[in-house]
Amino acid sequence: MTRVAIITHKFDKFLRRSYLLGSILKEVEQSGIEVEVTHGHRSFVKADLAILHVDATVVDPEYTALARRYPRTINLGIRDIRKSLISDAALSRGESWDGPVIVKTELNARGAPEFYHNEVAALRGKPAPHPHVTALRDYVLFDRAGDVPEQIWRDPQLVVEKFMPERDTRGFALRTWCFMGRRETCSCCISADPVVKGAAIIAREMVAVPDELREVRTRLGFEYGKFDFVLHDGRPVLFDANFTPTVPENLSEELSLSAKELARGLLEMIALR
Repeated sequence: MTRVAIITHKFDKFLRRSYLLGSILKEVEQSGIEVEVTHGHRSFVKADLAILHVDATVVDPEYTALARRYPRTINLGIRDIRKSLISDAALSRGESWDGPVIVKTELNARGAPEFYHNEVAALRGKPAPHPHVTALRDYVLFDRAGDVPEQIWRDPQLVVEKFMPERDTRGFALRTWCFMGRRETCSCCISADPVVKGAAIIAREMVAVPDELREVRTRLGFEYGKFDFVLHDGRPVLFDANFTPTVPENLSEELSLSAKELARGLLEMIALR
């Protein structure tokens, strides 16, 4: 029987979280694949294939070393998804930009994964693995870069982005491309809120993937994950790349269909290992 190991952070409770990979694995297990979730960089188990699923913006090298011990590891080449490295909209101080800007955290998902790890560590009486993360921060919009306070520019945990929305007659649009190997789904979510997130989403429809993003995926080394982007003035603008995506509660039914398609991609990768 083929066995797949899921490498997770030692303070992550994978089976209790709404990860997209969890839904994919449920589909894969129905095909007779055995799955074992491991916790921490010392938790090696014998497996034919591993998936590096450490839910942190920057993956500690100990986890990468563990991943290299397996015959084949999905997403082995990805260690850092900070927005300043990933986002096409990241704005450098002094860079010319006349439009509005949005301030986000450097960390994936506003630092929620790191904050969660710190909470679990505290409950276990252990040191915080991410001591620099002390609170979650909401996105903040400014009319122009010159309005951004000095302390934000100096804060290494924050990034200033050009606000480059995709307009829709119903509000604002955000496109999400999920993929596993050769299989993929790509949808466009609509919200009245300029920050298109979670419960604010009022509609979702399937759309095509721009060829430019396929090139970016290859360059970044993503085998499994999710890209968030918009079409701004007709061209794709990547905002976020995530190798541990979760399923928003209000989209669980729609994304269950994505999980079925992505599970086919994982089965194909297992067959080709």
